[in-house]
Amino acid sequence: METLSHKIDFALVLAVDHANPNGDPLNGNRPRENYDGHGEISDVCLKRKIRNRMMDLGQPVFVQSDDRCQDGFHSLLDRAKSNEVLAKAKAKDSVMYAAEACRTWLDVRSFGQVFAFKGSDVSVGVRGPVSIHPAFSVDPVDITSLQITKSVNSIPGDKKSSDTMGTKHRVDFGVYVTYGSINCQLAEKTGFSDEDASIVKEALLTLFENDASSARPEGSMEVVKLIWWEHNCKSGQYSSAKVHRCLKVERKVETPHSIDDYSITVCPLEGLEPEVLDGR
Repeated sequence: METLSHKIDFALVLAVDHANPNGDPLNGNRPRENYDGHGEISDVCLKRKIRNRMMDLGQPVFVQSDDRCQDGFHSLLDRAKSNEVLAKAKAKDSVMYAAEACRTWLDVRSFGQVFAFKGSDVSVGVRGPVSIHPAFSVDPVDITSLQITKSVNSIPGDKKSSDTMGTKHRVDFGVYVTYGSINCQLAEKTGFSDEDASIVKEALLTLFENDASSARPEGSMEVVKLIWWEHNCKSGQYSSAKVHRCLKVERKVETPHSIDDYSITVCPLEGLEPEVLDGR
């Protein structure tokens, strides 16, 4: 299978409606925000969701979360050792190790991976062609905190009463934007193909499918637009920064409450026509 034939840039516009898109574990799981009050979704969170969608689409994934594990291996070391070639690899086999890992798992040849396990003499780093930014809200977000109680003790004889208090946090409404790129030179090293790019594209379009939870009820997280730029060469006609600046997301009212209160436009670049897709 041939590797990626042209550079790709993309941008993703997301809407959050009364949900916690990405809680901060060091801040009581409160939605992440920067010092200016703009909401943030980490790149790690976005890649986790992309990996989950890859698995939903039937693709083999190396970094599986425990709650979505599909192969019975609950550690990366066990998953790596399940491959006969990798299990027998020695320190001198780093090139072969990386090639086999990329061939086996889509997320490795997409995002890269560090293979360095305690007790193993193999230490291999793979750089992937797919990079993605953290998502930031277009405007500062309002965060609401709710006090909740549990109606029953967790275990028999628990000294705590059944009205133990807790807290839930949510973003009332926000429009977030993230950007990414797929690099041809790195794709050649991992074997990332045009077919793999189409799977990443599908994962982005359906990012929140099978992702509902108490913090993110069904319908509270939405992919609004995916803008997909395919250059006509491997190095790209324009820099990724210049391409990403073409997307303009601006509010039309003073206090937006829905995606209809925003305008989304893509400025033209000569010779580079974007594909603008609605989320599903």
